[in-house]
Amino acid sequence: MLPTLVLVGRPNVGKSTLFNRLTRSRDALVADLPGLTRDRHYGRGRVGERPYLVVDTGGLEPVARDGIMYEMAKQSRQAVDEADMVLFIVDGRAGCTPQDAIIAGQLRKTGKPVLLLVNKAEGMARARVTAEFFELGLGEPLPISSAHGDNVTEVIEIALENFPPVAEEEETGAEHPPKIAIVGRPNVGKSTLVNAILGEQRVIAFDQPGTTRDSIYIDFERDGKQYTIIDTAGVRRRGKVDEAVEKFSVIKTMQAIEDANVAVLVVDARDQITEQDAHVADFVLQAGRALVLAVNKWDGLDEYQRNMVKNDIERKLHFLGFAKRHYISALNGNGVAGVLQSVNEAYAAAMAKLSTPKLTRALIGALEKQQPPKGGRFKPKMRYAHQGGSNPPLIVIHGSGLDDVPASYTRYLERTFCEIFKLQGTPLKIQYNSSKNPFEGKKPRPLTEAEQRRAHRARIRGRKLYG
Repeated sequence: MLPTLVLVGRPNVGKSTLFNRLTRSRDALVADLPGLTRDRHYGRGRVGERPYLVVDTGGLEPVARDGIMYEMAKQSRQAVDEADMVLFIVDGRAGCTPQDAIIAGQLRKTGKPVLLLVNKAEGMARARVTAEFFELGLGEPLPISSAHGDNVTEVIEIALENFPPVAEEEETGAEHPPKIAIVGRPNVGKSTLVNAILGEQRVIAFDQPGTTRDSIYIDFERDGKQYTIIDTAGVRRRGKVDEAVEKFSVIKTMQAIEDANVAVLVVDARDQITEQDAHVADFVLQAGRALVLAVNKWDGLDEYQRNMVKNDIERKLHFLGFAKRHYISALNGNGVAGVLQSVNEAYAAAMAKLSTPKLTRALIGALEKQQPPKGGRFKPKMRYAHQGGSNPPLIVIHGSGLDDVPASYTRYLERTFCEIFKLQGTPLKIQYNSSKNPFEGKKPRPLTEAEQRRAHRARIRGRKLYG
């Protein structure tokens, strides 16, 4: 297994900046704002030929007794329990604080090996920036700069020197697992659903809109199959997104949808289906991702309220007819198992391989039932079809006069292909490839003298025969 390095420390000491540098990514949100990171965030790093796992955590605030800061500290302590090496980060410009001393005491009690990193040390003398941190009793403080990269490689080499080299086959996998993005408005229960699927309190689920700020990628295994689930920030209406951090959170959510294979849209059964629910669903469709609809907080509703919710979904989310619906309670775990089963079916449909002969036969059968209407100068003629891509399935239809096929007929073909090939849970796209007249736009070649004489004689014969 890869060695796991866990980044811990007070809020706003530069843990996420260091995480992005170690993973050579921008996966973690970074801003000059305490408490921006809240959940454990995993990534892969490499120094030379040595791969490792790195875990970014929220601030380990030792004085928190309840609220969101307490939940963040709880997540950080769980990450420390998983660590092979703890990188304790302190702020060299702020100096040694009482909170740093309390955290150092907690880390000593865990028995985990700890490296003390003094961040934001760029431009400062080593002896001066590290002197006061010796009192923490965690060995020699090592000065670094997460933002500029100073001494970062050297520190990671020190952290890994006591771990045996990892074989290459342990580091890489043969194929990428399906990625599942949990999306929806704030406070509809996305993080609670993630925890219910994983069977543990992996991400912070708190009764406060906007608890999740970043997109958290979590690998897990179920029934021998690997998955990656993505907990995303809630997407509010554009007019209500006023903080810079929240704007970046929305961007991260959109990127997670693009990166996923299947999206699970979570809506709140105790609220009406809102315009924002429809907007999020539409973005998933525009991205071409397979989709499963999870109607959360279903417990506690009476029969009349449940019928009202179902009617509301029919009216406002009618364009999601291809998606399976699940009425669940993420908090109690009711109905959650069926969500993952539908995710598997939607993923299989999105990645399905469709042979050209079968597609062409299905196209011919659809044409026999209903011919496309004439939309331009010529009536469309469809000759054959083949698959042009997956996730979502793309079917390319070849023929002539296909530039003006109406959208209603395209929807008819989409429904036909989905029914024949049992593509449940994924949108399907159709692309027309219309053949062109090879002589269109070309000027005729001038006749040679011999051709002009033959044409002249033919006109003379015609006048003699027909007067």
